[in-house]
Amino acid sequence: MSDQSPPVSSLVGRAEELARLAELVGLTGQAQGGAVLLAGDAGVGKTRLLTELEERARTAGWHVLIGHCLDFAGDSLPYVPFTEVFGRLARDSPALSDALLGNAPALARLLPGKRLIAREEPSDDQGAHTREELFEAVYAALALASRSAPVLLVLEDVHWADPSTRDLLRFLFTRPPAAAVSVVVSYRSDDLHRRHPLRADAAEWARLPGVTRLLLMPLPDAAVRAMIGELQPGGLPEPALRSIVTRAEGNAFFVEELVAAAQRGQQVLSAGLADLLLVHLDALDADARAVLRAVSVAGRRVGHALLARVVGPDGPDLDRALRAAVDRNLLVAQPEGYAFRHALLAEAVYDDLLPGERVRLHQAYADVLRSGTAEGTAAELARHAFAANDVATALAAAVRAGDEAMSVGGPAEATAHYEMALGLLAQQGTPEAPGVDPVDLALRANESAIAAGALHRAVALVQEQLDQLPPSADPEKRALLLHAMASTALLDDAPLDVLQLTTEALGLAADNGPLRARVLAIHARANATRGRDEDAWRWANAAVELAEALQLPAVLADATTTLARLTTALMPDRADQAEQSFRVSAAQARAAGDVPAELRSNHGLATLLHELGRLPEAQEAYQHSADRAVQLRRPWAPYGLDGRSMAGVVSYIRGDWDQTLRLVDTSTENPPPFARAMLDSVGLAVAAGRGDTRVLDQLPRLRPAWNREGLIAVTCGAAAIDLYGDSGDIAAAIEIHDEVVTLVSALWGTPAFQARIRLSCLLLGQLATAAARTTAAERPGLIDHGQRLHDAVLDAAAMGVRRGPESQAWLARAEAERLRLDWLAGTQGVDRGGLTRAWIAAVEAFDRFGHVFESARSRARLAKALRAAQDVERAATESATAIRVAKSLGARPLLVELRGGSRPAAEHLEAGSSQLTAREQEVLELVAQGRSNRQVAAQLYISAKTVSVHVSNILAKLGAAGRTEAVATARRRGLLTVDRP
Repeated sequence: MSDQSPPVSSLVGRAEELARLAELVGLTGQAQGGAVLLAGDAGVGKTRLLTELEERARTAGWHVLIGHCLDFAGDSLPYVPFTEVFGRLARDSPALSDALLGNAPALARLLPGKRLIAREEPSDDQGAHTREELFEAVYAALALASRSAPVLLVLEDVHWADPSTRDLLRFLFTRPPAAAVSVVVSYRSDDLHRRHPLRADAAEWARLPGVTRLLLMPLPDAAVRAMIGELQPGGLPEPALRSIVTRAEGNAFFVEELVAAAQRGQQVLSAGLADLLLVHLDALDADARAVLRAVSVAGRRVGHALLARVVGPDGPDLDRALRAAVDRNLLVAQPEGYAFRHALLAEAVYDDLLPGERVRLHQAYADVLRSGTAEGTAAELARHAFAANDVATALAAAVRAGDEAMSVGGPAEATAHYEMALGLLAQQGTPEAPGVDPVDLALRANESAIAAGALHRAVALVQEQLDQLPPSADPEKRALLLHAMASTALLDDAPLDVLQLTTEALGLAADNGPLRARVLAIHARANATRGRDEDAWRWANAAVELAEALQLPAVLADATTTLARLTTALMPDRADQAEQSFRVSAAQARAAGDVPAELRSNHGLATLLHELGRLPEAQEAYQHSADRAVQLRRPWAPYGLDGRSMAGVVSYIRGDWDQTLRLVDTSTENPPPFARAMLDSVGLAVAAGRGDTRVLDQLPRLRPAWNREGLIAVTCGAAAIDLYGDSGDIAAAIEIHDEVVTLVSALWGTPAFQARIRLSCLLLGQLATAAARTTAAERPGLIDHGQRLHDAVLDAAAMGVRRGPESQAWLARAEAERLRLDWLAGTQGVDRGGLTRAWIAAVEAFDRFGHVFESARSRARLAKALRAAQDVERAATESATAIRVAKSLGARPLLVELRGGSRPAAEHLEAGSSQLTAREQEVLELVAQGRSNRQVAAQLYISAKTVSVHVSNILAKLGAAGRTEAVATARRRGLLTVDRP
């Protein structure tokens, strides 16, 4: 094991296996005795699982006896694990050991220094009698030990067990199990080749009554990711993390070694791991090793016909060599070929090849594949030809491989193939393959990268080709590249002047042909993004006119979608017309086979329904976009990914938070880093509502995506504002708000973006809450900051044309939060009636929009305003409604706010008084339950020092000398209730 990557301290991904194992040995109920054969590949985690089981047994008061079999390279000693078992017992529990020896003196022969060491068991009658006596002594000793406490006997690495040990185990398994004696033996399943003696024994034992075989499978990907997180707390770049997950194949030891390599900045296997893997080849003859080397050049797996052609009739005896490799569990036979049992073994064998060996074998594969005498893919031919320095063959095959990958829905793979071809074309002196045009190839790579969700890469591929284009190049080629760059940039919030790109492209596409129609359509979109809606309308109509004349349905669908979006902006009263236009354009794009246009139209329809407040229909439409993208095998492409994330957002708004988490869960998938960031950012909203501050640790991982997509920044920022604010860290809430606003303003080209209304409202609310617990000297600063936020809301509202239900709700909320801040900060002249009316308006607006959580949060604050206005009965009604919602959502911070605002004493706390903060209320509740500072810290995921500070504040505010007095005072004032979430 590497000394650079410490083993994980917690048991990761094995909860079910541990529970099952504990049940089988009787730890979860009355100990009744039994046996378990624990099988699994080397390094998969058997020892770690057994260590946890042993610790649980010790904690439960069991006798835990442990022995290990050792590899003596065929010259084994009898009963080695039992010598360790009873030797340890004599050392650690001499009284129990003496009692066992007194009852069964034959055990003395197993003790270190006393045992009779023999290379073979006696074969005469006396020897057989002595052997039986020893077996009976072991059985009796275990039974006697179980009288004082249940016994767990663990024997590890039984694949190395000597014949005598296996015979003794057979004896124990076939005898009626002694009361409260459980036996667990572990062995490496990958070491049990066809002629291994344990293979037949294990099969026989597993059929005996009371014996269960438990196969420990590789860790799932999610558990491997968690394990990597423990090994590397600072995190690894997503590509490196994904590579480890793929290469380790769920093997815990491989994970540790690969993480250690990554910490050293290496991708290659460590010498130790490579040697450990290659030692398996030592048992093979030269022919079998030669065949394994040939298989490694093919990759993880190879077809029999292809391998036979490469090895050739003059090579080693193929069938005999393959049989030896399969028998040794190095290769696995498949219907039409063979695969290495472990991918890392394939890597180790390949890395061990000499350079000349490697080139010759790659050339042999390329020759066979090019000849067509054995089946293979263009991707295989490209890889082998490239490794053999056959550039011309590699170039043509890479292009064909890219086309094949796109045809079967593999855009990420297609991008890699196209990039390989572009790299080969860029090499000096490389002749262009017939029919391979660099511009066309760059456009194909751009399209595949977009479909794979790698938008930054898609822009870079086109930019590189534009930079290489000579001044004398065909203007149409430049226009095509400009069109592709502008189209991609519009999808990615890329920091490019898209309008400038489309303007130049329009000048190059002078004739009224198909290219000009496409450029007109993208030029219209570029104008729309710059707020030049009337110009965009004109250019989109021009695109429609030309597309109809030239019968270009895909361009027509694209331009029609733009017009539908512009209709909602320029003529809000024509929403029905826009909706119909979206539906028509989606149908046109689908009929034309234009996937991007179809997904864009579907997404546009969903966005319109969202803006109109038709949330159930919007969620269905968003989900349809996501489902359609999956059907088209491009789940991470723009609009498909957007549809999935927005379906989660709408589900969050509608109050189905568990469904939101299901929609954005990628634990069973392998999305690109950007897609993962987008979906994870939606999950933060639920975490914020539930007060799970642990997710703040995700912000450093998500921050790089903020520069690519403003919505990710907004979503993360909104969640962080509430998480920081609810935990009492108003400075951090302000900082994250300002960071997001600055970044998104630059990204979207305006400081008055619509999402700023929501961000400002959330921070306004946190400032108001903070005002109630700050000093008089600090409150003017909060008021000034709040006024600036309110001004920003008004500026953003003035810039926006649409006034849908969501915008109306947040605008109403902004006014209510501003008044609440003034009230709680002690500003003179606050109109209590106006405050109440503002919060009634906010509640009604969020009810109309359908935002379940924000309706409830607005109700909680309305209730407090109603109490201040002495309308106690209505305040109680609003509080009760909000409490029901908060409990159904699991919204702990809101429940804390409601508890603090619903108690009789709190009703009379005037603005600016020393009321408890939300976090202090949480701490007080737990202190009242008798929790220590350390226990409170563990439950709230904060430090014990921070808890101590909160407790001191509570004592000061309640005028109490100690914790007990503080709890009593709080109960008298109604600050503590029996009803807790």
